[in-house]
Amino acid sequence: MKRRALLSMLGLAVLGLPVIAGPALAVATDDDLAQPKRPAKKKPAARKPGGKNRQATARNRIKYKGREVVAFASPEKPGTIIISTKERALYQVMPAGKAMRYLVAVGKEGFSWSGTARIGMKRENPKWTPPPEMIARTPKYAKWANGMPGGIPENPLGPRAMYLFNKQGDTGFRIHGTNAPSSIGTAASSGCIRMLNQEVVELFDVTPVGTKVIVQ
Repeated sequence: MKRRALLSMLGLAVLGLPVIAGPALAVATDDDLAQPKRPAKKKPAARKPGGKNRQATARNRIKYKGREVVAFASPEKPGTIIISTKERALYQVMPAGKAMRYLVAVGKEGFSWSGTARIGMKRENPKWTPPPEMIARTPKYAKWANGMPGGIPENPLGPRAMYLFNKQGDTGFRIHGTNAPSSIGTAASSGCIRMLNQEVVELFDVTPVGTKVIVQ
């Protein structure tokens, strides 16, 4: 039997037929041999516009647990508002070397500014009117050229706004609430100072028109 089986296998080999022993194996074609298969390349995920900047902003966001009284030496009288764009913080000067500290969003690169102003006007549920240069940068805002009504969730000024004036008049900058609370602690605005809505309401209530504001 062994001899007969051996002769059969030799005969098959001579005829050029495959000798099968055990489970059948897949046979490679000429194309497979000429072009070895490699893992298919995955298409890179589409990058959303500004995605990299959003990731950087998220990494740079300062953690915030809410307003707090802190030690703060200043020659300014109580009630004065001092904004540190570097710290992304707003300080309301208090007596005895202290201040109430709020985390804010400040102007992004190219939109930050510094100087001294005063609260020239205050508005509850303010109307938001994008300036022409903002509409030029972001055409979708054109529909609000005559103003977005206040008191609606989409309004970027939130529930309160304090308008900053200098000797030349309205600076165009405000201290206001926000419809994007996740931006607090970042440099994300077009120059205005954003606060959490509940905190801007509090500051609004204790800040009279004429209050000095220092942005540094």
